[in-house]
Amino acid sequence: MIRVLLVTLLLAGTSPVAAPPAPDARAVHQSAIVIDGHMDTPQRFLDEGFDIGSETPITEGHVDLAKARAGNLGGVFFSIWVDPQAHAGRAAHRALSLIDSVHRQIERHPDQMVLALSAQDIVDARSGVQKKLATLMGIEGGHAIEDDLHLLRAFYRLGVRYMTLTWSNTNSWADASGDINNPKVKHHGGLTPFGEDVVREMNRLGMLVDISHVSDETFFETLKVSRAPVIASHSSARALTSARRNMTDEMLRAVAANGGVVMVNFFSAFIDEEFSKGYSAQARARDAAMAAVSAKLRKADPGTRLRAFIATERQWAGKLARPPLEALINHIDHVAKVAGVEHVGLGSDFDGISSTPEGIDSVADLPRITEALLARGYTPEQVQKILGGNLLRVFREAERVSQTLRAEQGSR
Repeated sequence: MIRVLLVTLLLAGTSPVAAPPAPDARAVHQSAIVIDGHMDTPQRFLDEGFDIGSETPITEGHVDLAKARAGNLGGVFFSIWVDPQAHAGRAAHRALSLIDSVHRQIERHPDQMVLALSAQDIVDARSGVQKKLATLMGIEGGHAIEDDLHLLRAFYRLGVRYMTLTWSNTNSWADASGDINNPKVKHHGGLTPFGEDVVREMNRLGMLVDISHVSDETFFETLKVSRAPVIASHSSARALTSARRNMTDEMLRAVAANGGVVMVNFFSAFIDEEFSKGYSAQARARDAAMAAVSAKLRKADPGTRLRAFIATERQWAGKLARPPLEALINHIDHVAKVAGVEHVGLGSDFDGISSTPEGIDSVADLPRITEALLARGYTPEQVQKILGGNLLRVFREAERVSQTLRAEQGSR
């Protein structure tokens, strides 16, 4: 009898245990506060007169409110980008016009959009029966403040909650990655003393410091100065794709040590090495085609010019095979492995890029990222952090640092 009992117990101990049910990807995605760190749609608002409430073909744009609902987008940072050449000497004026265009969209759709000025505002926008799109703004390129901290503070009061220290152009106080090898451009070796003051004032205001686009030297100097966690609003991993806009593993670890977050860019040339090489190889011919369009339409209205530029860029990018969705997931996975899953997010660059990976045609396709991450073994909790939780944590910490600094220094 004892022998039979022992055999029974041994058999019971070795019998297969039923695997837990796989997470429901749709439920996981719908339960998350999904935040995109960078979308370039304001140019369409201002120059095309685009209404985000109208549905737009994916051949013309990545974003509208219907697509945002389909993708369960909870919060978005709209990019306030100023072309440094086209608006030389009037960068702040152009930035103000773009900011106004965002406010007008919110006023036009108050039942679906709300201006968010804090991390809690994002959470509040997604509570209740009628979830609204938490709408935020980030200046892309420090040249927009025209070397004036008064303008920086004014932009903050208008709702700007991050600033990318540079765009692709080096400005008068910070070096950019885009022209770092151009001997005709005067570089500073990173940040100037005024650039350090800009970072300190952003910390005091509670404005997130964005290090996408900056040179490597500017990146490391910024982390020495900033008392708040930084963000990379739309950058990918250089170990996988060698674009200078991407971040090295050393930089990823530095962001993690700083407590910040790297929001992965969706542009094919930043997430796939083969596409990146092909895109670089066609640069001269592509630039010539863009110049020809510009010359032909020099007297046309801004909307016509913008649509023509977008169509031309997409035509050239379309000559190259789109990378698979796996390429984007590889970058998210790499950042998570190097920096930690608490330090990665999403920064699509929608409406500012000419090619995206297969399966990601618009903001409506964001749930596919959730499906792919769960398939790789990420837990629902980890996926929710990647989709937006990590950015919320960094935003809250920047607000806490701001309160401390304002108490130490007094408001001015």
